[in-house]
Amino acid sequence: MQQMSNSSFPTEFLLLPFAETRELQLLHFGLFLGIYLAALLGNGLILTAVACNHRLHTPMYFFLLNLSLIDLGTITTTVPKSMANSLWDTRAISYAGCATQVFMFVVFVAAEFYLLTIMAYDRYIAICKPLHYGTIMDSRACVNMAAAAWGSTFLYSVLHTANTFSLPLCQGNALDQFFCEIPQILKLSCSDAFLTEVGLLIISVTVASGCFVFLVLSYVQIFRAVIRMPSHQGRHKAFSTCLPHLAVVSLFLSTATFTYLKPSSISSPSLDLLLAVLYSVVPPAVNPLIYSIRNQELKDAVRKLIWWMFFSSYKDPFTLHK
Repeated sequence: MQQMSNSSFPTEFLLLPFAETRELQLLHFGLFLGIYLAALLGNGLILTAVACNHRLHTPMYFFLLNLSLIDLGTITTTVPKSMANSLWDTRAISYAGCATQVFMFVVFVAAEFYLLTIMAYDRYIAICKPLHYGTIMDSRACVNMAAAAWGSTFLYSVLHTANTFSLPLCQGNALDQFFCEIPQILKLSCSDAFLTEVGLLIISVTVASGCFVFLVLSYVQIFRAVIRMPSHQGRHKAFSTCLPHLAVVSLFLSTATFTYLKPSSISSPSLDLLLAVLYSVVPPAVNPLIYSIRNQELKDAVRKLIWWMFFSSYKDPFTLHK
C-alpha cells in the first residue's frame, strides 16, 4: 500500500484494475480505445453539424450541442486515465489527479441530469404549447437555462470535491472503482468524518428526485398531447424528437440509480465496475447514435458534413445549410 504523507491523507490512490494478466489489460485498452474514439467521432460530428448548419440553430439542437459537450467531458474524465493505467500496467493516480477527476466527473454528470430535465421542458413546450414556443424558448431563455445548469453544477462540484477531500482517510488508499468516485472515497474515510458529505448527498438525491418527478410529469403531458394529435405525420414527428430523449434519460437514470441505490448485499467490485462502465462510459458513446436514428434532420446535417469533409473543394463549413 502506498505510503501516506501523514496518517490521514495519501499522496496517491490505487484504482481498481480491469484485469491482472497482461493480455487482458491490453484487451481492455483496445476496447476502451474503440469506445472512446466512437464517442469522440459521434459527439464531434453532432457538435460540428449543429454549429455549422443554420437550420439546426433551434433550442432543441442548442441543448443537444450542450449534451454532446457534456458527453465528451464525461468520457474524457474517466476513460483515458484507465486506458493509460492498463497500457502501463499501473493502478496509481495522484491525489491532485483524483481530486480533479472527482470535480470534473461531478460537474459533467450533474450537468447532464439538469440538461436532460431542461430538454424535457423544451419538448413539453414544443408539443403541448406550440403557439407559445417561440416566446417562451427564445434564444435568451435558452442561454440563461444552459448557463444556470453549468453554473450550478460547477458550484455543486466545488462543494462536493472540497468536502470530500477534506476528510481524513483511515482505511488506506485503494479504491474499488476504475476512476475516483465520491462513494468509494467515503468508504476510506474515518468513522464519523463523512457525515457532512452524506448530508450533501441526501440533499443531492432530493434535488434529483424533484427533477425526476418533473421529467415524468412532462412526458405524461407530452404523450397525452401526442395521442390526441389528429395527424399521423404530426405524431410521427413528435415521437421522433421525444423518443430519443426518453431513451437517453432512461439509460442514464436506470444505470446511475441502480449503481448508487442497489442493496449492499449484492454489491461486489466486479458488479460496481460493470455498472460504472454502463452509466459513465456507454451513454457518451451511444447517445449520438440514439439521437440520430430517428432524427432525419440531424442525419441529413451529419451526412452533409461528412460529404463536405471528404469531397468538397470549397472548405467553408458555414455553407452547410444551403
